[in-house]
Amino acid sequence: MKKINFLFTLLLVFISFNLIAQNPADFENLALSAESYWDGSDQTGQHNNGLFNSTFSSGDYTFSNTYDTTYGAIYGYWSKGWAYSNITDSVTSGSGNLYSAKAGKGAFDSPNYVVGTNNSTVVFNQPQGFTAMITNSTYAANSMRDGDMFAKKFTNADQDYFKLTAFGYYSGALVDSTTFLLADFTHQDSTNDYIVNDWQYIGMPNSLFDSVQFKLVSSDVGQFGMNTPAYFCLDNVGPLPLGLTSLTNNEFSVYPNPARDVIYFENNSSSSNFSLTIFDCFGKIVLENRINPNSVDVSHLPRGLYYARFTNDNGELVKKIIKN
Repeated sequence: MKKINFLFTLLLVFISFNLIAQNPADFENLALSAESYWDGSDQTGQHNNGLFNSTFSSGDYTFSNTYDTTYGAIYGYWSKGWAYSNITDSVTSGSGNLYSAKAGKGAFDSPNYVVGTNNSTVVFNQPQGFTAMITNSTYAANSMRDGDMFAKKFTNADQDYFKLTAFGYYSGALVDSTTFLLADFTHQDSTNDYIVNDWQYIGMPNSLFDSVQFKLVSSDVGQFGMNTPAYFCLDNVGPLPLGLTSLTNNEFSVYPNPARDVIYFENNSSSSNFSLTIFDCFGKIVLENRINPNSVDVSHLPRGLYYARFTNDNGELVKKIIKN
C-alpha cells in the first residue's frame, strides 16, 4: 500500500509539473517592427498550387497560416489561419485595418498578439488544458458598431450577436467546447448590450487537448454566408504571465505565502481602491472581483499554484501564490 501511495504521489507530482511548466504563447518571440504585422505575404511558406502554407510557434503552441495567390501575386491575400501583429490602431474602420486588436495592444499590456480567421486552429506541442485571452478585431468591432457596405449595424431590435466557440480535440476526437460572446445585443434591457473591446479570458482548463479550433457565428447572415467580418484576436494561450503588468511588485503584499487557510493582502500603492481575482494554474478563475479585500479564505482550495491579479486605477499586477 505504501508503495502504491508513493507511486501515486510521484504521478501527481509529474502531472502537476508538466501542467504548470507549460510555456504560454505570448508571441513576443516573433520579430516585428513597430506598427506592423506578418500575414504570409512574404510568400516564404511551402508553395502548392498558388497557396503558401506556413507555421509559426510561440511557447508550446503552433499556428498555421495560408496566403493565397491563386489569382496572381498582385491579388494575393491572407486566406486562412493566423497572422501576428503589434498594430495599435483601434480607431480606423474597414478591411484596411484588418490586423488590429480593438484593445489597441496585446493582453497584459504586451505588444504582440495574433489575429485569427474563422475555423483557425491552435496545435499543442503536448496535451493540456486550454486557456487564453481574446478580444475583437477592430475591423469586426467597428463593423458591428456602425455597419458597413457588407454588414449591418448591430441592434437590440434584431437580437444581434457575434460568438466564438472553441472546440477542444484530443487525437481527433472532440472532448469539450466553450462559447464566448464577442458581441451580445440580445438582452431584455438593451443598456446591457455590448461589443467586447478589451481582453477577456476564455478557457477549458479541466480537460486535455492537443488542438483547439475556433468557429465564429454571427446573427448577420446573407446569401453568401456571414456578413460580419470573420476575425478575432488571441493572446497568452496557456498559463497567466508574471511580470507583464504595469504595477511594481511591491505595490501589493501577499502573506503568508505559502498559505494553508487564509491569505492576507496589503495595499502599498497610491490608489486606495483595488480589485482582486485569483486564478488556478490552468487560468481558471477561482475567486473573482473581490473589492479591497484585507484577506480571503483559501482553505477550500486544493493544494497547488495560484495567481492573484490585483487591479487598480494605475494598472495590474499578477503575483504567484502557493496553497499548502
